[in-house]
Amino acid sequence: MIENNLSNKIIGCAIEVHKQLGPGLLESAYKECLFHELSVLGLSTKKELALPIVYKDIKLDHGYRIDLLVENKVVIEIKTVENFTDVHLAQVLTYLKLGNYKLGLLLNFHVTTLKNGIKRIVL
Repeated sequence: MIENNLSNKIIGCAIEVHKQLGPGLLESAYKECLFHELSVLGLSTKKELALPIVYKDIKLDHGYRIDLLVENKVVIEIKTVENFTDVHLAQVLTYLKLGNYKLGLLLNFHVTTLKNGIKRIVL
């Protein structure tokens, strides 16, 4: 499955960003640095990708935005929170359903060791 290979590369890049910056910054800082690392690897990555919703056959550009989308396959949602909540998980699941993607990574950079801030979500 190509998504698994991509997720390994993404997690490696995220670990590198966390090693360099540590916890305590804004989500936007981690997003920019992770975007850079993924680009250096040559991975096609879209940032702040608009995701419309369809309601009763009407397409609405409601303003949902995926933090990062890698190779049009893996959704990345970046957080800087004490702990993940059910709402964070639901957010990624919604993005996966709306975009018809199979894999999402919820990354929390507000941890001392990034491996404790990674949640894989498979649809």
